[in-house]
Amino acid sequence: MNELEKLQSLLRDTPAPNADAKAAALRAATENFARIQEQDTPSRPIPDAPQKGFLWKGLAEMFNRSTLRPAVYASTCLVIAGVAYTSYQPWSETLPEQQDAAGLSRIAAHPEVSKAEPPQADTLAAPKPALNKQAAAMSNAAPLEADSIAPQQKRKASSLQGAAAGIFAPNPDAIALPPQRNTDQFASAPENPLKITAQDPVSTFSIDVDTASYAYLRSSLLNGSPLTPDAIRIEEMINYFTYDYPAPDAAEQPFSTRISVTKTPWNPDTQLVQIGIQGAKPAIDDRPPLNLVFLIDTSGSMQNPHKLPLLKQSFAMMLGELRPTDQVAIVTYAGSAGTALPATNASESATILAALDNLTAGGGTAGQAGLRQAYALAKQMTQDGDVSRVLLATDGDFNLGISDPEQMKTVIAQHRDSGTYLSVLGFGRGTYRDDMMQTLAQNGNGTAAYIDTLAEAHKVLVDQLSGALFPIANDVKIQVEFNPAQVAEYRLIGYETRALNRADFNNDHVDAGEIGAGHQVTALYEITPVGSPAILNDRLRYTAQAASNGTDELGFFKLRYKTQGATESQLVTIAIRANDDLPDAGFAAAIAGFGQMLKHAAYINNWTYDDAIALATAHKGPDPFGYRAEAIRLMKLAKSRN
Repeated sequence: MNELEKLQSLLRDTPAPNADAKAAALRAATENFARIQEQDTPSRPIPDAPQKGFLWKGLAEMFNRSTLRPAVYASTCLVIAGVAYTSYQPWSETLPEQQDAAGLSRIAAHPEVSKAEPPQADTLAAPKPALNKQAAAMSNAAPLEADSIAPQQKRKASSLQGAAAGIFAPNPDAIALPPQRNTDQFASAPENPLKITAQDPVSTFSIDVDTASYAYLRSSLLNGSPLTPDAIRIEEMINYFTYDYPAPDAAEQPFSTRISVTKTPWNPDTQLVQIGIQGAKPAIDDRPPLNLVFLIDTSGSMQNPHKLPLLKQSFAMMLGELRPTDQVAIVTYAGSAGTALPATNASESATILAALDNLTAGGGTAGQAGLRQAYALAKQMTQDGDVSRVLLATDGDFNLGISDPEQMKTVIAQHRDSGTYLSVLGFGRGTYRDDMMQTLAQNGNGTAAYIDTLAEAHKVLVDQLSGALFPIANDVKIQVEFNPAQVAEYRLIGYETRALNRADFNNDHVDAGEIGAGHQVTALYEITPVGSPAILNDRLRYTAQAASNGTDELGFFKLRYKTQGATESQLVTIAIRANDDLPDAGFAAAIAGFGQMLKHAAYINNWTYDDAIALATAHKGPDPFGYRAEAIRLMKLAKSRN
């Protein structure tokens, strides 16, 4: 065996990872190289603990020497290539695979799946065999997130170090990847304060049908990630679930309203006023033609398997719900914006799926340019009577062009009047910009949802497609005036980011939320009756007691909304009186209490997770899709972390 063969044998037969073996292997390798090059000078001594980067410096010196023989040069290249290949292979598992168009086609080619009862999160976590391998990896109930990637990478780095230790004994710090910073940002506001009715009897806010906060919370709990109080918006947690509200008479108005008063579970001396709004769901045959522009973030931050790959499958799943004559276009944005697919009939699913499949992630995030192009394309597609919507899918990390939420708000407001709606789907973690997504959705006459699994994509884009895409009322505002003779104090639970000034209620130029077909809106007030021991504020010495005018009303509810295309609002009014509770009032209260505990709210006294679990379990009611059972499991997870 010649010297080169000995060297190759040393490289192939990896010794055990111990200090003596490391030094011996390095010494043998260095001496062999020295002899092959016929050098007279002795080998450089190998220290017991080689300095960081030692091997690479040595190799660089060897390549720079003019006496290096071609055979050694070639063998050294092979060694480096082999080590690099060995190191690369395990890491590639964390990168998203290129999805095949056939796999996406199979998702959309079976619309009958979406007509059946939606599977639970745990059943959708394992997609059908028709989906590709990446789909199977992504659709686990617990999505991979930035916080959980670093430990896996470190374990892989450790195994690589053990395999190569006998050759060059790298310092562990030399190949361990740096921890990934979590830069998620959230739209938040201070908790609504307790108000004295005699001083401030009127509460005004815009309705909200978003659900992003609850889905993000679920992702955090299932993955053991830190819980961020700012990420909790209680109204979005409550509105994630459906309630047994009466159906409206669509001939008279697009929604019905129901109000109930019950005892507060965390304070027996206060009461909960629950306001429930149910949107009409017109017959599918009566719905107008739909124009959809998929505005897809293809920047480098979307490379994670739970971003762009999950996004592709989510949109493919929705295609089976569209009519053949509905139109779909795709605009992408990274370093710059571009049209990946012009307006195409939904019947041409193979063309649409191929365009989705060809999308790859890379570059910066020019969100403003993408929005401008998407709106322009939607305008070209729209004819009289159509509904046009831009469906933005992103992690919200706009880092090129305008990236400030307030500036983006102005840009969106300029396009809002064109009649094109904007909805936002959030994906992934680590660079998630919830604050940007909320700004876009609230000012674009649309909704915001967070997609963490295929189960959630099915819920948002299949089960609730009509509500997500077809509006029935615009600029919906709520105003409640409480009677100071009956109510001493009150507070609105949630809706902090949706607060409006009192004068905004009657101003039709002030933008507010939208209700889609079949959507529900739930709002809760906690009120303290006059004379209750729960009153927290002292009675003022010089304030005259308000007259009750002989009424038993607790308050007066008012709602304003605009029908499609209208510029003037219509008014709905209801007197609030003590009455029997709604069938689902207990479950809504349990979710409200759960959210307040997560936010460390000041008004829930000594209420516990066990109390929330017991209340939710007692009022779970019919749960065909398992969403309420899942919420109870999340409460138990939250309890285990406190």
